[in-house]
Amino acid sequence: MATTKVTTDVIDMSGNTGGLVWAKGATGDQPAVVDSTAGDMRENTTTGKTEVFNGTAWRNLKEAPAPPVTVDYLVVAGGGSGGGIYGGGGGAGGLRTSFSTSGGGQSAESALQINLGTSYPITIGPGGAAVSTYTTANPGTDSTFSSITATGGGGGGHYTGPNAGNGNTGGSGSGGSIGANVGGAPSGGAAVTSPVIQGYAGGGGYHGNSAAYTCGGGGGAGAVGQTQTQGSFTGGNGGAGLSVSITGSAVTYAGGGGGLGQTTAGTGGSGGGGTAGSGAGSNAGSAGTANTGGGGGGSNVTSGAGGSGIIILRYPATQSATLSGGATGSVDQPITGSTDKYAEITGSGTITFS
Repeated sequence: MATTKVTTDVIDMSGNTGGLVWAKGATGDQPAVVDSTAGDMRENTTTGKTEVFNGTAWRNLKEAPAPPVTVDYLVVAGGGSGGGIYGGGGGAGGLRTSFSTSGGGQSAESALQINLGTSYPITIGPGGAAVSTYTTANPGTDSTFSSITATGGGGGGHYTGPNAGNGNTGGSGSGGSIGANVGGAPSGGAAVTSPVIQGYAGGGGYHGNSAAYTCGGGGGAGAVGQTQTQGSFTGGNGGAGLSVSITGSAVTYAGGGGGLGQTTAGTGGSGGGGTAGSGAGSNAGSAGTANTGGGGGGSNVTSGAGGSGIIILRYPATQSATLSGGATGSVDQPITGSTDKYAEITGSGTITFS
């Protein structure tokens, strides 16, 4: 039915609490261009959208974008492997979080503003592979979500070759080896501190004149790796990890790997660090725990591999998350006593919030 043209400049419907009913019809019923005037509006029953004629064609009326959602994060990189043959402990993967922590000196970063309907790439860094030779140990791989990148842990110090004896830089630095020089005291590797502190340095090693030797522990996200000195036959312990309660429960991540000792192995730091072997036997170092970013233990045979990283995201319970592109993990997990829920991601891909 045709609508009688209204000639008044203003229609006052302020006293009406009902909805305004537009002209409506399917896409195939759109008025022809020659019969339309710029600014004409109708409801398209095919698309369920209100559309407007812009002077040349019918287009959907632009909808205001949904406001972004605030997302807290924990991003942990893969841990470095322990060193093989007189090996220092692997450094833990770098740890970055916007949530409160305990057990270390890092300050919580700012939460992220995430757009609904946008797919964000996620990379879960694997740990460095184990080694069984004098060659350089393997660092962990970076983990990334949106603009946040955590740096892989340093591979454990080794006896000969490039940077011989000294630990390697990473999210947390690795422990030093004994080095080729008797009486030498190789240093531990440094940790990444820019743009934020991601972990701590590894401990130094020592090559004693009496053939006593000890290797340093890898740094953790919450503490430096242990340095052992002349006269010690025990490997340095890995630095402690950092406790984060982003899921509602306190969990410790990113412990450093233990360093090789002549008689006694250095233990892994809390948060998934691997324990070293001991020089007195043929004991392989143990691996850092998967999805903690723990560093691997050093060894005289085969070192421990670094633990893979993890990403945990916390967001309002009114939103939902979807993993795709090969990403693995769990989403929309409730948090007791909170209006938030969380996603725990252990495999790379993408995540989308709605």
